[in-house]
Amino acid sequence: MDYQLLAELLYPHIKTLPEDMEKRYPPRQLPEGAKVTRFAPSPTGFLHIGNLYGAFADERLAHTTDGVFYLRIEDTDAKRTVENGVELIIETLAKLGVHFDEGAVKDGDKGDYGPYRQSERAEIYQTYAKQLVREGKAYPCFCTEEELDANRAKQEELKLTPGYYGEFAPWRDAPLEKILEKLAEGAPFVLRFHSDGNVENKFKFTDEIKGVINVTENDIDHVILKSDGIPTYHFAHAVDDHLMRTTHVIRDESWLSTLPFHIQLFKALGFKLPKYCHTAQVLKLDEGNKRKISKRKDPEFALTFYHAEGYPVAAVREYLLTIQNSNFEEWRIANPTADMESFKFSLKKMGVSGSIFDLDKLNDISKNVISRMNADEVYENTLAWANENDADYAAILAADPAYAKSIFAIGRGGNKPRKDLTLWKDTKDYVSFFYDSLFAPEYTLPAAVSADDAKAICQQFAAGYNEADEQTVWFDKMKQIAANLGYAPETKLFKKNPESYKGHVGDISMVLRVAVTGRQNSPDLYEVMKILGKDRVVARLNAMIER
Repeated sequence: MDYQLLAELLYPHIKTLPEDMEKRYPPRQLPEGAKVTRFAPSPTGFLHIGNLYGAFADERLAHTTDGVFYLRIEDTDAKRTVENGVELIIETLAKLGVHFDEGAVKDGDKGDYGPYRQSERAEIYQTYAKQLVREGKAYPCFCTEEELDANRAKQEELKLTPGYYGEFAPWRDAPLEKILEKLAEGAPFVLRFHSDGNVENKFKFTDEIKGVINVTENDIDHVILKSDGIPTYHFAHAVDDHLMRTTHVIRDESWLSTLPFHIQLFKALGFKLPKYCHTAQVLKLDEGNKRKISKRKDPEFALTFYHAEGYPVAAVREYLLTIQNSNFEEWRIANPTADMESFKFSLKKMGVSGSIFDLDKLNDISKNVISRMNADEVYENTLAWANENDADYAAILAADPAYAKSIFAIGRGGNKPRKDLTLWKDTKDYVSFFYDSLFAPEYTLPAAVSADDAKAICQQFAAGYNEADEQTVWFDKMKQIAANLGYAPETKLFKKNPESYKGHVGDISMVLRVAVTGRQNSPDLYEVMKILGKDRVVARLNAMIER
């Protein structure tokens, strides 16, 4: 077989050689130990938690080693591509704090190793494909769909592994004359890899997460270039990861079945194999049983869920570190206020079995993250969320930033900050009683207080309320009201002789809380009243009296 002639006949328009590409994309000049990772989605417009799990591991590995994290768009399958798919990917990840050093951007590319869209790299792929033909490692296949279907049917009937191999690979060793006849007819062809593997052979392979695993050789002659000259994922990723100088490929363990072929490809192309890191799948507990997290069953599967719900970016990132690195929680306990970016991410600390995604745990982390923020940060994050998700609420917040910040400042700072907020969307209900347009009171009184006593409490407090009072004076007035109406002015007195009192001073304060905030649970009532101002406090007390 004259492979040189065959290569020219198949791809006469390709004049570049692999060495030209090696010069165009030289090794990166990076510090010792720096890692180069990539996130390489298809532009379908949809990203899920598994994508974020992998992307965040890629980003952490690169950025904790002074390396490079880049975005490559694998858009060779036109059927899956949606309009603005790239923009949606970039925007969705940016909202969750994932940013790239280089790669595809909304209006083109950023970096020296592009194009970063596979659809723009046809010449590069065909250069290496042509070289494989020259070396007898790839060949044209002219099988029709009907012939391939017939092959599959026969394999099913014989209970054989499906695929193009052995007797089911009619063009594998076809003579040049037969190929020339088909080319002369203008028959379409795909380019297949000429596998030298044997499924009877196994070898050891070291995965950076799973450790040493047994791998069975690949014997299937997979397609590497389709009939339109566009590469399959397998071939494109090998060429791109080499030329973009990727050091570590982090991907879901569902890709393990392709590993034998990918190892073959890198060897045949003469490329150094990157470190493969197969992550455990993201699972969920469902009535005590583990299952894969599902697009159909679980709203948290889609990345848009986290931004729409209003999870702080830091909370999502911190939760991912919790399920990705087994030592992160211990580190966080020892460093409660440290920036999580200072945590040393490690592939060795990633679990080899499925990672359980626990929304309750994420919510707990989110509460802690928000509790550590100052009022300005809470306001800015809430406003940003509201601007995209609740325009009316955004207008209320933006009308008086200082007033809104004073609300968010209640209970912040100190060793035990309040943890009322889990999501940015929660803040609307949290602040609602501070705004007359949102105020919707529920007048649920303490069991110990009658309706008549509730009115008397409000009347007496309104008559003596002075917003300039210190908190001790303010509370002493409640104690006096308690004594006036037959309630214990001290809780300890009530506990000592409960039969001697209607209730205690806590019931008095609860009536006032319900009257002023419309609820039994609210931040510090003294601070609430100061922010509302005397006129509104008295107006709400009167509203309770007039019920």
